[in-house]
Amino acid sequence: MFEGTTIVAVKKGRSTAIAGDGQVTFAQNTILKSNACKIRRLYDGKVIAGFAGAVADALTLFSKFEEKLKQAGGNLTRAAVDLAREWRSDRVLRKLEALLIVADQDNIFIISGNGELIEPDDGVTAIGSGGSYALAAARALTRFTDLEARDIAVEALKIAAEICIYTNDHISVEVAE
Repeated sequence: MFEGTTIVAVKKGRSTAIAGDGQVTFAQNTILKSNACKIRRLYDGKVIAGFAGAVADALTLFSKFEEKLKQAGGNLTRAAVDLAREWRSDRVLRKLEALLIVADQDNIFIISGNGELIEPDDGVTAIGSGGSYALAAARALTRFTDLEARDIAVEALKIAAEICIYTNDHISVEVAE
């Protein structure tokens, strides 16, 4: 588990949102930054991605993933599989300490350095220290409200920020439609 970040992704209808908090925590007891943006648009804005973990490692992975997207002609699934495979087998990449959530309007994946590529069953997933709180909130909001994907992701993060000390309420959100 990576402390200091919460990222949540929600797919509802033809819209997928990824939201992340802004807190950067150092040595588990110092907040270095409160308004970091851990969400990026990739591949001409058609793909969105968020990270949990070491910032430098995540930026390296964003770059690698965007390279894979270009090679796959924007095919998110193929790019995610290729990155997971390379991440698992490359000795340098294997040492990177980060997780990614990547999405387009149709798919959401979590990619890890263990070679795991996970697609959520219900169109909702989360990573980071407040991930389980945000996941529970997003699932409840998806099931029992008529909110749009963007609003569910934001509200889920607000709830996580009330519970997790490594999550704040400075929220960045991107939507793929």
